[in-house]
Amino acid sequence: MKTYGLVGKNIDYSFSRTYFTKKFNRENIAAEYKNFDLEEINQFPQILQNNPGISGLNVTIPYKQAVIPFLDKLSADAEKIGAVNTIKIEKDQTLTGHNTDFIGFKESIQALLEAHHKKALILGTGGASKAVAYTLEDLGIQYKFVSRKAGNDRLDYAAIDKKLLQEFSIIVNCTPLGTFPAVEKHPPLPFQYINSSHLVYDLIYNPESTKLMDLARKQGARVSNGLKMLELQAEAAWRIWNS
Repeated sequence: MKTYGLVGKNIDYSFSRTYFTKKFNRENIAAEYKNFDLEEINQFPQILQNNPGISGLNVTIPYKQAVIPFLDKLSADAEKIGAVNTIKIEKDQTLTGHNTDFIGFKESIQALLEAHHKKALILGTGGASKAVAYTLEDLGIQYKFVSRKAGNDRLDYAAIDKKLLQEFSIIVNCTPLGTFPAVEKHPPLPFQYINSSHLVYDLIYNPESTKLMDLARKQGARVSNGLKMLELQAEAAWRIWNS
């Protein structure tokens, strides 16, 4: 039986373990999927030492960037993005880092885009936001990062006003704000300036409809959670492990 798993911190909620366990049962695949919950990334080598037959790994927050020094090489996409969410164990036991987040995001958002969706605000600056930015660039969509503190390449939330939201009609939440169980939390946006021209895409999938999505929907915006992205990135990871 092959073993696959997820590397992260506080990952009992794990989408990946549930998704792949169902997939293995449904498709009669002789494999198991484990959570490898690490207090710190320096524990990463122990996973491979203690599980010599492991066949592939996913990586989630907060280690999508921190895991890179432990890998032997990166795919071209992962190198450009600067974050890894999939690790392939090669035949010679070397580790190659890949990023399938951008595949899942691209395939899921394309169906939602309209002609006027030319500019996007990316909320958050972690590993997932890098994959989102890479995708938007590939789609020819301009973007700006938004964080709690302004910097050379990012706005703070106080900078988001009516004028900015008239220009930026896509909002992508890459922060954990609103994730179960803290479902009442949401990024501090001026929702009164959001309208039916906006697309609000929240990478969170639990709950199915976040507070951000609820507030944006009330203003007439089109909204989406991150479930489809997660499903698509998981299948892309499976193809990489078996290629």
